[in-house]
Amino acid sequence: MPRARQGDSEPNLIAATPEVAAQVVRWLEHLGAERRMSAKTLDAYERDARQFLTFMAEHLGGAPTLADLAALAPQDVRAFMAARRASGIGSRSLMRALAGVRSFARFLERNGRGKVGALAAVRAPKVPKTLPKPLTVIAAKQVSDADTRAGEEREPWILARDAAVLALLYGSGLRISEALGLKRGDVPAPGKAAQVATVTVTGKGNKQRMVPVLPQVTQAIADYIALCPYDLPADGALFLGARGKPLSPRIIQLAMERLRGALGLPDTATPHALRHSFATHLLARGGDLRAIQELLGHASLATTQIYTAVDTDRLLDAYRSAHPRA
Repeated sequence: MPRARQGDSEPNLIAATPEVAAQVVRWLEHLGAERRMSAKTLDAYERDARQFLTFMAEHLGGAPTLADLAALAPQDVRAFMAARRASGIGSRSLMRALAGVRSFARFLERNGRGKVGALAAVRAPKVPKTLPKPLTVIAAKQVSDADTRAGEEREPWILARDAAVLALLYGSGLRISEALGLKRGDVPAPGKAAQVATVTVTGKGNKQRMVPVLPQVTQAIADYIALCPYDLPADGALFLGARGKPLSPRIIQLAMERLRGALGLPDTATPHALRHSFATHLLARGGDLRAIQELLGHASLATTQIYTAVDTDRLLDAYRSAHPRA
């Protein structure tokens, strides 16, 4: 039977009959093995199922069986949503939670374990569309330049390391987990940066893709490697923390916070905003949308198309500020 993650304040066991709990295990195994979902996503889906079944156990007066789930009415699902709302979660988190439970329901139906029609009958909460907030070209370049933090009382190799990671986020459009997941042997060797190189990264769902690495980024990585006081074997992590362990994303987030203060950037200037900047700046320079989709590792073109709205907003702002009749 699935257990809660350590440190979770909720019950350790799913509040359901052994038969339902066994189906949860099979569902999660299916998502991991066949859908290739990451461990983080599987944790979130397990939590969604646990919260739903725990609520239904209280709501129905006992651990729900497969027959109980099939007999649920839309008002039962709405009661669950209202309870989650009362606990303080927003529309986006509620929508994701509902998506997780619906995934479990679809798994049950496909495997002949009954149809939970009430989940499909309830409308998901509306989530206001928010556009990515990229940095300006100048700010993005400053953030990924080691000289920007030259005055800080930190070891040179750490400043070089942070600059190399941020340069990868902006120069190659990587997620922070993808950059920190690189091995030493994945990156081009120093001294071979005369042209754009490529590296293979592992993204969401363990899907691999090839991304470009600009000469400036390759040089930033080479500078870090030359200064790093630890051995960097080819099959080991490329980016290390101060104690020689694989670097934590939190360290890069803190580095970005310092840069925000030094450069007067808004709170939206996060490491992930550099990935947004990569896509937006490519599009503004005439980059092909499908090519950008491939570079970002988006499964759907619709996900990438949000950057066209960002670019349109930028053009309209320029028009309004410059046209004499605007």
